[in-house]
Amino acid sequence: MRTTGCGVTELYLISQYAWSERFPARHPVTEGSDHPAVSPLGDLYPPATEAEVRKLEEGLGVELPPSYRQFLLFANGWGSDDDCCLLRIEEVGWLRDVDPSIAESWSEPKPENSWSVPDELYFVYGHEQVSGNMRGEYVADTLLAGYWDDGVVLLNPHVSTSEGEWEAWYLAPWLAGARRYRSFWDLAMDELRMRYPR
Repeated sequence: MRTTGCGVTELYLISQYAWSERFPARHPVTEGSDHPAVSPLGDLYPPATEAEVRKLEEGLGVELPPSYRQFLLFANGWGSDDDCCLLRIEEVGWLRDVDPSIAESWSEPKPENSWSVPDELYFVYGHEQVSGNMRGEYVADTLLAGYWDDGVVLLNPHVSTSEGEWEAWYLAPWLAGARRYRSFWDLAMDELRMRYPR
């Protein structure tokens, strides 16, 4: 359960998901510019408000996973390129509603494949994971959080941890499936490591 204001729960989540330590400080916005602050990693939009996050949660009918929720409170979106961005809060929604063509193309059963993947193949993360071992029946119910290269960043509420984290996917045609992570935090950290090695 969430506390109001900056209570113990928020302080724990802020320290657990230290987004500000992963992204360089924002440069100040120039006077009269309608462009958001820019970091060396790309455009980081100003934070969403608690009220905006709660409005999104109410509209979706769910509580967002903690790492993604904290990201939105740190930056309401990342990246200005339509092909490579994490969406602003007003653009986030269920894949079936926001981009139904993607939902349909990945959800549609194929004659040779029932889409059902056994747990011993599905719940494998990291380098041993096979991207084709995804469950297509989950696709339409995922939350669209961004577009990356020719793929999409999705959050899967069907697989969640005891802490409330949802499985995160990078779904792309060139993978012939999804690269899956235990949380949005894990997906974002992997992406930052690949794109911006220290």
